[in-house]
Amino acid sequence: MLNLTELRKDYNKETIDVDTFNANPMYQFNTWFQQAIDVEIEEPNAMVLSTVNSLGKPSSRVVLLKHTEAEGFIFFTNYLSRKGQDIEKNTSVSLLFFWKELERQVRIEGHVEKKSPELASEYFKSRPYKSQIAAVISPQSQEIPNRAFLDQKMSELENQTEPITCPEHWGGYIIKPEYMEFWQGRANRLHDRIAYIKNSDLSWRITRLAP
Repeated sequence: MLNLTELRKDYNKETIDVDTFNANPMYQFNTWFQQAIDVEIEEPNAMVLSTVNSLGKPSSRVVLLKHTEAEGFIFFTNYLSRKGQDIEKNTSVSLLFFWKELERQVRIEGHVEKKSPELASEYFKSRPYKSQIAAVISPQSQEIPNRAFLDQKMSELENQTEPITCPEHWGGYIIKPEYMEFWQGRANRLHDRIAYIKNSDLSWRITRLAP
């Protein structure tokens, strides 16, 4: 077994405070995200999406953020995948962004809604050709006999002349946040945590949490 007690790091890059944060957490997120881009973090849009199925069993995976808008965070996936099936039964989810180079993380809790087929089709057309094929041929989260099963299907579609169209089982979701937390690593594990909590009138309350 592993003993990891000596693996530790102290944090000392930045400090954050409620007084310097935007009143709207989506604007604050966009500010932090741009800073992650500016320091050239690889795939800053990678986020851990956690879902819970109808039996209360959680599962997590990394997906890619593709858009933000005033209402929330947009990603695209196969609706028949495990995450898609979980969301069908339980729309409550969480997201986690971790940017270790900035010693920061952002945690989001909210609910999910499907985006329009038109948006899915528009984004699908922008994807690389082979990524389009992959979305069509992969029975995501289902058991398959071997890798050759996928390679054969890829070869079959690669040789066709007709354009690839967005399948009905593939599309976008928006995660509409109800809670957002911004974490900044600090020395001696006394980290900064600034939380936004959505009120019943849809305004946001901002507060500091103990680390």
